[in-house]
Amino acid sequence: MSQMALPLVWPADPRSDAFLITPSNAHAAQMLDRWEGWPTRTAVLTGPRKSGRSLLARIFAARSGGTIIDDAERLPEAQIFHAWNRAQAEGRPLVIVADAAPPVWAVKLPDLRSRLANSTLAEIDAPDDELIPLLLDQLFTRRGLFAGPDLIEWLATRIERSHLAVIRTVDMLDQQAMERQKRLSIPLARATLTEAGLIADP
Repeated sequence: MSQMALPLVWPADPRSDAFLITPSNAHAAQMLDRWEGWPTRTAVLTGPRKSGRSLLARIFAARSGGTIIDDAERLPEAQIFHAWNRAQAEGRPLVIVADAAPPVWAVKLPDLRSRLANSTLAEIDAPDDELIPLLLDQLFTRRGLFAGPDLIEWLATRIERSHLAVIRTVDMLDQQAMERQKRLSIPLARATLTEAGLIADP
């Protein structure tokens, strides 16, 4: 499996169940799963930072034998152009991960811009009401922290609706629980997040 510029935080052998699917990202996951029906051998995968887009791309590569270009905006456009052409010539699918698709992604190379316009677009949206509590529970569990359903529900209805906010919330509560040697609780979360400005109305 050939990969380019991938962040090192993801496991080499991605587990598909690590990517939580709800309506906010189901379409993107389905588009990558149906790569054999793409009009070209390339898709552009977009989504907010920390939305799991790199993980989803790795899952795609593991299943399809395809290749990935991550953080595409930070790479030379000629490199992406040649990778696009190579995917077509070899018949091997390619996923290009970016913050946004053109024209928001201001691609200067006309030939690359036209090729990206003809590529399949898979978009991950901001997390929905279903995904927020699932992400909170997953992140707390990964850190070995017990967060009861009442705390998860309390947090899910108060924090900002973004992937970054979920991660910052878990980071902050993990640190506070460790420093104070206390169990996670609503009072601890209320005091911590209010002081940090992550919730406006406790």
